[in-house]
Amino acid sequence: MAGYRDLLRTPGVARMIAAQLTARFPNGMSSLAILLHVEQQTGSYGSAGLVLAATSVGQAIAGPITSRWMGVWGMRRVITLTLSVCVLAVLGLAFLPLNVPGYMVLGMIAGLSTPPIQAAVRTIYPKLVNSSQLTPLFSLDASLQEIIWILAPVVITLVSTQIGTVEGLLLVAIILVGGGAWFILSPEVGRVRIPRSRNALGKVVLKPPVLLATVIGFLLIGACAAVEVGVVATFEHGSLTAGLVLAVFSVGSLVGGLAFGHIPIGPWAMARRLLIVTVGLALTMVMLNVFWLGGTLVLAGIGIAPALAVLFAITSASVKFSETAEAFGWAGTGQLIGAAAGSAVAGFLVDSGDWRGAYFAATVFAAVGLIVAVVFVRAFPDLRHRDASPSPDTEPVAVTPS
Repeated sequence: MAGYRDLLRTPGVARMIAAQLTARFPNGMSSLAILLHVEQQTGSYGSAGLVLAATSVGQAIAGPITSRWMGVWGMRRVITLTLSVCVLAVLGLAFLPLNVPGYMVLGMIAGLSTPPIQAAVRTIYPKLVNSSQLTPLFSLDASLQEIIWILAPVVITLVSTQIGTVEGLLLVAIILVGGGAWFILSPEVGRVRIPRSRNALGKVVLKPPVLLATVIGFLLIGACAAVEVGVVATFEHGSLTAGLVLAVFSVGSLVGGLAFGHIPIGPWAMARRLLIVTVGLALTMVMLNVFWLGGTLVLAGIGIAPALAVLFAITSASVKFSETAEAFGWAGTGQLIGAAAGSAVAGFLVDSGDWRGAYFAATVFAAVGLIVAVVFVRAFPDLRHRDASPSPDTEPVAVTPS
């Protein structure tokens, strides 16, 4: 913890973490808000899962593209434009009378216009700290983002079930505006310029560590999305218990991230972390009692933030600085497609009448991720004796005053 305190004292680090967490807070609210709203309007978890899938597919398509745009037009312009469109789409979901295809269209527009905050901040991080601090910073970031998943599900479940699903979506739009504005106006966003990439779109994802981060991110987040649908269905959409159980899931991740953040990342690091996740999720199927589910999800959660930290570190360490935003965009795309797949599969399994099916789907997603990490272990870079900084570009990167 002393190391984390020193890290947060580094100029700009605490402000950047706080701003990006606030800007990304709606990420932990929007899927549940949409799920609850569409299920209430249509009476079907399967329909709600389709809308979530459309939203996630839109985010997946946009991720690498909008991230790459930041190297062309600058972070502030791209984030401002996407933020504006996204807010309008969320408001449309809340207030327009729509059928399922209409919800899917607006969901996809909201996904396509999701601001690339995650890619931006993880491109900024290497410019804020020295090389030896970067891996701990990625671990701290992966841990603290669990605050989003601890608080956001409780907040949005409370608002949507006790006040209304329209008000839940309205709250998402308000936080999008406030958090996005704070991030956009942060001095660090104005100081760091991403150089234009010289490679064709998509070439960076062919690098084995980036491809692994994309594939494993797909599977890991797919497992988490299936759990979310399963928990909401298990405790019914009108129960605050669902939000509390999901919050407990994230508490496990937060604890795991802070506890393991100092451990050097070797080739087997991902497999060890995914083993914890897989075992925890497999145990959820034993019974659907709230205390049993809470305990097993805490166990599963312990591996999640550490696994994400490995994904961030191997991605950053494998690319040039000009490629970082796009690389993180592709990794994010993998996660978002995973969220779409996990939500859709779990939603239809729940509609079939067996809530355990959602937890089984989550377990399968995690287990396949574990198998991939073991089979391709030699493709993981060994970061135990090197830092996770991206390689410098051959030409100087301009830094402009804020």
